[in-house]
Amino acid sequence: MSHYKKPDAIIFDWDNTLVDSWQTIHAALVETFIAMDQKPWSFEETKIRVRQSLRDSFPNLFGTRWKEAEAIFYSAFERLHIKNLRPMPQAEIMLSRISARIPILGVVSNKTGKLLRKEATHLKWDRFFLELIGAGDASRDKPSPAPVELFIKNNGLKFVSNIWYIGDTDIDIETARNSGCLAVLLHTNCPEPSNFGEFLPEITLSGCEELAALVETL
Repeated sequence: MSHYKKPDAIIFDWDNTLVDSWQTIHAALVETFIAMDQKPWSFEETKIRVRQSLRDSFPNLFGTRWKEAEAIFYSAFERLHIKNLRPMPQAEIMLSRISARIPILGVVSNKTGKLLRKEATHLKWDRFFLELIGAGDASRDKPSPAPVELFIKNNGLKFVSNIWYIGDTDIDIETARNSGCLAVLLHTNCPEPSNFGEFLPEITLSGCEELAALVETL
C-alpha cells in the first residue's frame, strides 16, 4: 500500500468510523417507529438500512408526517447519545498518531452538526480536528460533495489536491468520489465489493490500528 502518497488532509466520517453509535441510533429509531405506529426495525435492520441523513431518509419512511417523526427521533437521541457514546477500538490512539503526521484533520458526518460537536467535545477529541461538519451545516448532506467542499473552503484547502475521506459505508465511498477525495473504507468485516455498486474504495482497512500504521509508512 506504500505507493500511496502521504495525504495533505484527512476527513473522517464519524458514526461507526470513529465512534460506535448503533445503540443510540437504534434505540431512538425504535421510539420513533412506535410513536408513528410503525413496526420497529430489528437491530440488524437498523445497521443495514441507516445510511443517509435524516432529512434525506425520513420523508421516505414517514411521508407527510416526517417532521413529527424527526422531532421524536431527536428528542430520544439527545437523551441517549452521550450516555451511550463509545469510541471505536483504538480510535483515540489512532487520531493522536495520525495528527502527529497529518496537519489537517476534519470530520464530515450525516449526524446533526450540533450533536456531532457535542460528542467530540465530550470525548475531548475536538483538539484533533480543524472543523467538524454535520448534517444541516452545508446546503446538502452526504453523499453530496457540499459538506466536504464547505470544509475545504472554510479551512483554506482550495489548492490541496491530496485529501483522503475515510468512512464505513457505501455512502462514504460515494461522498469521497463526488468530492474528489481518495476513498478509504474502514470496516472490521470488509463487505463484499458487490455491496458497493459503482463506488469502490481505493484503500480498504480493517480498523483504526491499521490506518495509523499505514499513515506512518507514508
